[in-house]
Amino acid sequence: MMKKKYKTLRLVLGDQLNLKHSWFAQATPDTLHVLMEVKTETDYVWHHIQKACAFFAAMENFAETLNSTAFETLYIRLDDAENKQNFSDNLAEIIRKFGIEEFHYQLPDEYRLDQELNHFCSTLQISSRSFDTEHFYTSRTELGDFFSGKKELLMESFYRAMRLKHHLLLDDTDDPQGGKWNFDTENRKKLPKNHKPNPPLLLANDVRKQFERIRASEIVTIGNINPEYLPWPIDRDQSLKLLHYFCENCLPLFGTFQDAMHTQEWSIYHSRLSFSMNTKLISPIEVVNTSIDYWRKNKKSISLNQIEGFVRQILGWREYMRGIYWMKMPEFENLNYFNYQRKLPQFYWTGETNMNCLKHSIAQSLEFSYAHHIQRLMITGNFALLAGINPDEVDFWYLGIYIDAIQWVEITNTRGMSQYADGGIIGSKPYTATANYIHKMSNYCDSCKYDRSDKIGENSCPFNSLYWDFHDRHREKLQRNHRLSMVYRIWDKMDPELKSSVLNRANHCLNNLDKL
Repeated sequence: MMKKKYKTLRLVLGDQLNLKHSWFAQATPDTLHVLMEVKTETDYVWHHIQKACAFFAAMENFAETLNSTAFETLYIRLDDAENKQNFSDNLAEIIRKFGIEEFHYQLPDEYRLDQELNHFCSTLQISSRSFDTEHFYTSRTELGDFFSGKKELLMESFYRAMRLKHHLLLDDTDDPQGGKWNFDTENRKKLPKNHKPNPPLLLANDVRKQFERIRASEIVTIGNINPEYLPWPIDRDQSLKLLHYFCENCLPLFGTFQDAMHTQEWSIYHSRLSFSMNTKLISPIEVVNTSIDYWRKNKKSISLNQIEGFVRQILGWREYMRGIYWMKMPEFENLNYFNYQRKLPQFYWTGETNMNCLKHSIAQSLEFSYAHHIQRLMITGNFALLAGINPDEVDFWYLGIYIDAIQWVEITNTRGMSQYADGGIIGSKPYTATANYIHKMSNYCDSCKYDRSDKIGENSCPFNSLYWDFHDRHREKLQRNHRLSMVYRIWDKMDPELKSSVLNRANHCLNNLDKL
């Protein structure tokens, strides 16, 4: 292959592993496909070692599959001597070496890569062309067009429109099945005592080659791994296996317990398909259609709230967040509504804290490169918001630690939904809570050093005082938010001496974050 001349070069990014793409409908002998491991992608945050290994293994499998099916493919590894460690320089060298006449790429999902490839194409002496990834329900601009002229970007409005457009979970008259669009109020149950969810499907992928390559290249990573037993899917067949396992073993109770947390359970009934979808090993359309088909065949044992909650996460939130990203970047990544400057506490990197909820959520993240949406929003995110952590620090942590974290989905959920750093573009209010919520949705408080019912004592839960301190501190910006009117009424009626003690306790916590 190294002596052959090719007419067209096609770049496949590590999150574009879509065998169903029209590029691969028919073999093109004069086309060379390239995938590459480069340090510009490994080094912009500290990635979880499982995330780095999973990406590289999935990319290598994809390249091998293409080569085995008559799509000539070049795979550049991290330790290849000629690897220039960035896309543009590697592409320029390949174009020169193989006499390429035309360059093709699929539109990146990340703004920085979109800019890089736009700039690269502007420097070329040959023609270039971009293609859609053929993955999402929506185009980059569809959400912006939908909300054009509207004051609020309500996800629920967009979600309903998507349900209608794609005719999902509707009856014959285009009304929502069950008479409601959203069953979220039925999906907030705590795991009952002695309830044991079905175990998660854990795969056993050997990624020792990728692991050693990353270590030898001295890439900074975080988290734990057994490189002989990576539990995440790294090809399409494994992703489909995980999807079918979810339908059969998790969907029947997914909605009911989708917000639940437990010290002994890290997966509950979640699908854990986000890595497969975000790398495009499988598409959101086939995930949604497969799960709806399974529900239809098993309506007697699977209630409507289970499937609606799942569809809403994919058709609603996932597409909505991508649309917000392309509406608001690049300004979005610099938003800091509360002007927070505090550093992220050290325990986010170690899990070593006396706060049981944070200890378990962070330790789980380090162990599996995974936490579900409520752990991310209402435990680690909630604390960072209440503690006044710089959203740059929060983004850096979330973007690195999670197996499914790619900027388009991470930053909108973190800087927007979780940290309210966007001032309310995504969330209608800051998502904050005291220990009462954490106790309601988990067993984290049961064995914690801190007292969930106390606001001011030496062993009072830091969430309690920090919650009130947050709202007091930002009253000027938040008091006119109608969803917070009750919060401020309660605070204003609180005994002045108690309020002073609460603020003093919060101040102590803020000054001793690494010791909590």
